Amino acid sequence: MKYASIGPIAIHLPERVETNEQLQAEFPQWDMNLIAAKTGIEQRHVAAEGECASDLGVKAALRLFEEHGVDPKSIDFLLFCTQTPDYPLPTTACLIQERLGLPTSCGALDFNLGCSGYIYGLAMADGLIRSGVARRVLFITAETYSKYIAADDRSIRTIFGDGAAATLVEASDKQELYGFQFGTDGSGANTLLATEGGARPAEDAIQPRHRKRWSSRLYMDGPSLISFTVGAIPQLIENILAAAAMDRQQLDLYLFHQATRKMLEQLQERLELDEARMPIELSQYGNTVSATIPILIHDLRKRGRLEAHRKHVMVGFGVGWSWGGCIWRDPHGSKSYVSAD
Repeated sequence: MKYASIGPIAIHLPERVETNEQLQAEFPQWDMNLIAAKTGIEQRHVAAEGECASDLGVKAALRLFEEHGVDPKSIDFLLFCTQTPDYPLPTTACLIQERLGLPTSCGALDFNLGCSGYIYGLAMADGLIRSGVARRVLFITAETYSKYIAADDRSIRTIFGDGAAATLVEASDKQELYGFQFGTDGSGANTLLATEGGARPAEDAIQPRHRKRWSSRLYMDGPSLISFTVGAIPQLIENILAAAAMDRQQLDLYLFHQATRKMLEQLQERLELDEARMPIELSQYGNTVSATIPILIHDLRKRGRLEAHRKHVMVGFGVGWSWGGCIWRDPHGSKSYVSAD
């Protein structure tokens, strides 16, 4: 039997950079020092008008192909995770297949998940490879939440950034991903939502959990999301370790969705970890939703932070509510996949 292996990762970020200093100049009444202390974010990338998630994803994939010598014709399945698709239909993954020149024998699908999406995608890729359906899966995560955010929305404009990551998931003789565990609680759907543009009439749409203070199409109840995360994730880790027949002493790094510094610091406290074992790396990107974990891995690889044959736990959590995690036994470490840039 073959198993999924996380190969090279390439990222693409929009050209436009929006710094805290620029936001302070635009809105002098905002306390950007306080906001930065809570979020840990100094800048974020913002897609241009007319620049969509597929555009970011295609550029990340082309960079992956070029920098790591990947032949597009060798891809036999495409997974595309986004909550900001180009259209309700057709499936954005079909458009990406054509733009990248992937073979017409390639399967392609979108799936709509946010901050847990990278874990779900790895699990699907692992299933495709184990079943023999695919040997090389191109897994793209791309998000443009900025399309849903009003310019004067202090609560979320300072948090979310746009970006994409392309991960090559390849068949391996050794199992590198295991202990997958997932969770879903739809009662939290009203804490992070954008209900316009779907088929359900506005009068029947899910209502925000609390008063909607901003005109953004996107609504977020940050305190409720933090409470959910801090409550659910420690138990999730215990479940993952039990499924993998491991204990915490066998783990090297905790690779978590990069939501905000405040949320991650609360998790650090609950799990009794420091930043050396649970990296926080969102100051230059913001919260890029499903792309945060592959961006984190990409950056840790570039800085030589991942040692070969170590075991890490990866965890995503957020909108839905949805959460998931797994163990990653990394046989390669940083050196194998560092690009020339």
